Amino acid sequence: MSTVNSYLIVAGLGVDVVYKDIKNLHISVYPPVGRVRVAAPQRTTEDAIRLAVVQRLSWIKRQREQLQTADRETERKMVSGETHYVWGQRYLLDVSKSSGAYGVETKGNTLWVTTPSGTDATGRFRALDRWYRRELKAAVPALLKKWHPILGVEADRFVVRRMKTKWGACVTTSRTIWLNPELAKKDPRCLEYIVVHELAHLRERGHGEKFVALMDQVLPNWRARRDDLNEAPLGHEEWGESERA
Repeated sequence: MSTVNSYLIVAGLGVDVVYKDIKNLHISVYPPVGRVRVAAPQRTTEDAIRLAVVQRLSWIKRQREQLQTADRETERKMVSGETHYVWGQRYLLDVSKSSGAYGVETKGNTLWVTTPSGTDATGRFRALDRWYRRELKAAVPALLKKWHPILGVEADRFVVRRMKTKWGACVTTSRTIWLNPELAKKDPRCLEYIVVHELAHLRERGHGEKFVALMDQVLPNWRARRDDLNEAPLGHEEWGESERA
């Protein structure tokens, strides 16, 4: 039988529902941010699914907390030979070059991070982080120009900000979109999904049926993009800035 997908809001949680030719209902929580998915037999009612989620709510919340605190990339030492990603492409880091100024560039399959002689790992990381932020800031304006007229709303500004468990956020009161600089490591289609998602919140604040319908209308493959984005965990670093929805 063909698989039918739907999306529910249960106790404030967004839940993906996949109907399958199976006998028992299964609830799963996926990294990195704790996406909840229910695999249910074909004829399971929506009420039965909601009840199952509510009954397992404590377990689901524990799983989400564990993922959000523990599921991180292995620590990067900022030494030559490490693997780093830029816009979804894998590069090998090379920090062997030094000069009087900081510089980052990609050539072939190499990510060159050039720093003044004597710069330690922290300094190299900061140089790379600044470069990722510049890359992201350069990519966003074209996406906003594309999607503002499609969605019929406009963000007044966007901010690149580290967040522990979110790729993006929308502050509706100031019409500001926050974007995690980690997005510069992901495929560009993932950044576009996050931009559309956050802009959509300027029309629909929550993740209810109207929000899902809007996303389905303007970006039909948003679920596939979201899943691609969430295949890998967020970065290792412990970021201390607060988050807002």
